[in-house]
Amino acid sequence: MNSTLHAWNTANPGTALAAMIACCGARRWATAMIAMRPMRNIAELSAAADEVWSRMEEEDWLEAFACHPRIGGERSAHASPQSSAWSSQEQASTRAATAAVLAELAAANAQYEKRLGFSFIVCATGKSAEEMLEILKHRLVADRASELLEAAEQQRQITQLRLGKWLLG
Repeated sequence: MNSTLHAWNTANPGTALAAMIACCGARRWATAMIAMRPMRNIAELSAAADEVWSRMEEEDWLEAFACHPRIGGERSAHASPQSSAWSSQEQASTRAATAAVLAELAAANAQYEKRLGFSFIVCATGKSAEEMLEILKHRLVADRASELLEAAEQQRQITQLRLGKWLLG
């Protein structure tokens, strides 16, 4: 068994919750995950994460989204230190972006939030700032219900990547 998973299985509830909150900021999701302990292996943890996420609702999704900084922006005030560090890694390509691309991202992020009522969420790993800007522009025209589902799927992908990072820690 993975040593991180083993330690999490036996950790006190507060420590176990903090580990899950770093992977996904929805407290109801994190609480459900620790209630399912012990997990026998990484595959079981991954499947459980998706299964629990599939039962979450808009309030949970929005809570998770609030833990992410805007693409190209600074850290979220709602994020744990570990979550902030991972966000910085995931959005590393924005550090090489031109000032013009960053300005476009900031303007599009603000327009998205004003129109839809929540932050733009994309699984940023492996994407350039320009790619994320194009995705943002494309998703900006979606209706709120469709975009909320897409953002929730992006959060699911981010959570899976972060679970992997945490386990390899």
